[in-house]
Amino acid sequence: MTPNCFHPFKSSIAGIPIPEKFTFPFYYEAHELSKIASAELQDYLNNQTDFSHNFGIDATDESHAIGKMFGVLVVQNKQGELGYLAAFSGKLANSNDHPFFVPPLFDMLQEDGFYRKGEEINTSVNNRVEAIESNPDYQLAIAQYKNDSEESKQQILDAKQLVKKNKSQRSLKREEMKALLSPEEYATLLKELSDESIADSYYLNDLIRYWKFRVFNSSLKLDFFQQELDALKKERKERSNQLQQQLFESYAFLNARQEEKSLLEIFENYEPKTPPSGAGECAAPKLLNYAYTNGLKPIAMAEFWWGKAPNSEIRKHGQFYPSCKSKCEPILGHMLQGLEVDENPMKANPALGKVLKTIYEDEWIVVVNKPADFLSVPGKTIEDSVLTRLQEQYPNATGPLLVHRIDMSTSGILLAAKTKEVHQLLQEQFINRKVSKRYVALLDGELSESKGEIDLPLRVDLDNRPQQLVCYDYGKPAKTRWKTLERKEGRTKVYFYPITGRTHQLRVHAAHQMGLNTPIVGDDLYGTKSDRLYLHAEFLKFVHPISRKTMIVKAKCEF
Repeated sequence: MTPNCFHPFKSSIAGIPIPEKFTFPFYYEAHELSKIASAELQDYLNNQTDFSHNFGIDATDESHAIGKMFGVLVVQNKQGELGYLAAFSGKLANSNDHPFFVPPLFDMLQEDGFYRKGEEINTSVNNRVEAIESNPDYQLAIAQYKNDSEESKQQILDAKQLVKKNKSQRSLKREEMKALLSPEEYATLLKELSDESIADSYYLNDLIRYWKFRVFNSSLKLDFFQQELDALKKERKERSNQLQQQLFESYAFLNARQEEKSLLEIFENYEPKTPPSGAGECAAPKLLNYAYTNGLKPIAMAEFWWGKAPNSEIRKHGQFYPSCKSKCEPILGHMLQGLEVDENPMKANPALGKVLKTIYEDEWIVVVNKPADFLSVPGKTIEDSVLTRLQEQYPNATGPLLVHRIDMSTSGILLAAKTKEVHQLLQEQFINRKVSKRYVALLDGELSESKGEIDLPLRVDLDNRPQQLVCYDYGKPAKTRWKTLERKEGRTKVYFYPITGRTHQLRVHAAHQMGLNTPIVGDDLYGTKSDRLYLHAEFLKFVHPISRKTMIVKAKCEF
C-alpha cells in the first residue's frame, strides 16, 4: 500500500532518466524530476484551500508575511512507480502537520504531548517571575537598596576625607605652635588635639555602623523578593534543560540502512555537542525519514524558497537552495548513509588545468589575472591556489606574498609582493583605503537606475558559512558604489566600486532586496548557478611601494 503523502506525478515524466546517484544536498543543480515535482508543489501552494498562511507574495499584504522553505523528495514505491513527497521547514500556518505534507518527526505542537505540557509549566513559572519583577514593592526595594548603598559610600568617603583633612591640620598646628607656646600651654594643646582625633574616630566609626545597619535593612527587604525570584529562575532553567533534553531524545532519524540515531547521538561528534534550535525541523530530514519509514526509495531532492525573504538573508521566491549546514549537515550525514550520493563538488579542484597569467612583474611585485573558480589561498580540502602557485614560482620570496584576496568564483586582478617589507607597505594602502578597485558584473535582471551607493553591513551566516547576512546589530560596515554600463536582453552590466572589502560584499549587495535586488549571473550562493560567476576584478590603482609611482593595472573582462 502506498503511503498517503506519496504524490504521483501529474505531469508526464516519460523519457526522463532516473539519476544514478542521489542529490548531494549542500551543493546541487536540481534534477529534472525534482523540478517537475517542485512545479507541482508550487501549483498546489498557489491554489490550495487547506490552510491560510501569508507568504507575502501579494505585495499589498507584506506586514505579517513569513516566507517558507519547502522541499520535494522524488521517490519510488515498492511497485516501481515514481512520485514525490513534500515538506516544509519549521511550522506552517501555526501547525506542524498538514495532510499534503509529510508529518514532522516529532510534533511539538501536539496538545496532549509532553512538550506542550512542559511549555505550559514553564510559562506559569515565567508569569510568576514577571509578577515579582513588576511588583512595585520589589521595584521600591531595589531603588532603596541602590540609593542606600550609593549614599553610604559617598557619606563614608566624605567623612574619611574630612578626618584626613582634620588630621593634617592638627599635625600642622602641632608644628606651628611648638615654638610659640610654653610647655604647659603646649601640653594643653596636645590634649585638645588628641581629643579632637578621638572624636573624629568615633564619628567615622559611628557613621560606618549606621550605614552598615541601614544598608543591611534595605538588603533584607530586597532579599525577601530576591530569594523567591532566584528560586523561580533556577526552577525555570532546570525545567527548560530537562524539556530540551527530552525533546532531543524524541527526535530519532533513520538512514537507508534502517539505522536509527537521536539528535544527541548525531551531534555528539560535532562542536558544539548541543544541537542548535530547530534541528530536525527542516524539510530534508522530514522527507528522508518518511521515505525510510514507509519503504520508499529516495531518488532526488530539492528545496526552494516560497514567499517574502527575511530582512537579513537573501531568498528569492521560487528559487532552489541547498540544505542548511549548521542543523542539517550532521543530521543528513547520518541519514544519507546507505545511499549512493553525488560527490561533493566542492572537494574537486576547480583550478585543474587553468593557467595563472601574469599581467605585470618587477623585482618587488607581481600582478596576476586569476581565472574564475580558482582559489586565492588553499581551502580546507584543496591545496591548489594562487598563493601556492606563486610560492612554487617564487621560492625565494619572503613574507605572505598575496596582498589581498578575491572570491574563488570571481576572476580578475590579484596583487602579490615578493618581500615581507613590500607586502606590509602595500597592505597599508589597502587598510587605509588608498587603493582604487573596479569590478565589472553582469546582473540577472534589468536595473532601472543608472548609479547609486549601497550601504548594508554584513556578517557571516553562522548557520550557513561562508554565506553572509545583512545585520545592523553585529555586521561590519560595507559600502559599494555602482554604475550601469549596459542593459540588454533582461540583463544589466555594471561597474562596482567597493569602498570596503567584506567577504561576498558585491554578491550580497547585488542580490539583497535592500541592495540592487538583482543577483549576479551565475551566483551559486545568492542567485542561480551558471557556467561561472559573472564578476571580474578588472581595474586596480595603487602606489608602487618602492618607486612611489602611481600604478594602474587592468585585466579585460571576458563577458
